[in-house]
Amino acid sequence: MGLYLAWKLSEKGHKVTVFEKKDKIGKEACSGLFSERILDFIPQSQELIQNQISSVLIHFPKRTIRAEFSKRFLVMSHFELDNLVAILAQKSGSEIKLNETRPDLVSFGPHAEIGLGVDRVIGCDGAKSMIRKKLGLPEPRYRLGIQRFAAEENFSNQVEVWPTQGGFSWKIPRGKRTEYGAITPMDRGFQALEQGSIGAVIPQGLIVPKNPKITLCGDAAGLTKPWSGGGVIWGLTAAEILLKNFPDFLKYQREMKKFFLPKIIFSKTATKIVYFLGFKIPRLLPKKIKVEGDFLL
Repeated sequence: MGLYLAWKLSEKGHKVTVFEKKDKIGKEACSGLFSERILDFIPQSQELIQNQISSVLIHFPKRTIRAEFSKRFLVMSHFELDNLVAILAQKSGSEIKLNETRPDLVSFGPHAEIGLGVDRVIGCDGAKSMIRKKLGLPEPRYRLGIQRFAAEENFSNQVEVWPTQGGFSWKIPRGKRTEYGAITPMDRGFQALEQGSIGAVIPQGLIVPKNPKITLCGDAAGLTKPWSGGGVIWGLTAAEILLKNFPDFLKYQREMKKFFLPKIIFSKTATKIVYFLGFKIPRLLPKKIKVEGDFLL
């Protein structure tokens, strides 16, 4: 989200600096399965599409549900997407500094201040956000995402998932290869890591500070879909809310709650009901449904 915000804020004439703690741009542990809404935010990502998905098979032990998406899902490399947006941000005038975190920008505490020469700080520093910690905010709920790839060519337009207690496993056809993965509770996740697989922490919540000069977006705000752990479209939607209200971070915080809280409550409830029925009373579940893959509503 940081690169997207840098791109758009730079286009509006703001002076933006991105501090990246790693020595390169790009998220590597991510399923890279985005709804076609991604093209509304980043039209240039059209060139990154590896495959297109129209439905998902949800395999409960005694019932399989076919969920057809009202919007297609597109398979892309998150790493390549990040680098594309980084180029767009730089072309718009943003400065990107690698191997740098600038911990001095934000002081500790609920009334944290920012350093001299900086007007606003947007924390897009991931699930384990340093800025969130400095603001004294609570931690989100964490799960672990695990991912590995197999050299199996697969251009199917269908994803498969197997629900488990506290998560699910999946199979995604990525065209020239196939992706396998799982989301599990943190206390069980590390035991499931195998050789050749990679893992990433997935936060879940809505944590946006009441601070007029410092705020959070994306994974740093715990903003991921409760049912799937996906965060890109939700994060980009949050970024657009921030851009609309910039530099009023307090209005951004209010609008975030107004937009996302009902969706989080509804989707958590819907997920619990589907899991309960799937494992306990599977005959009550329909064999075929149509879903909105980003917001359910």
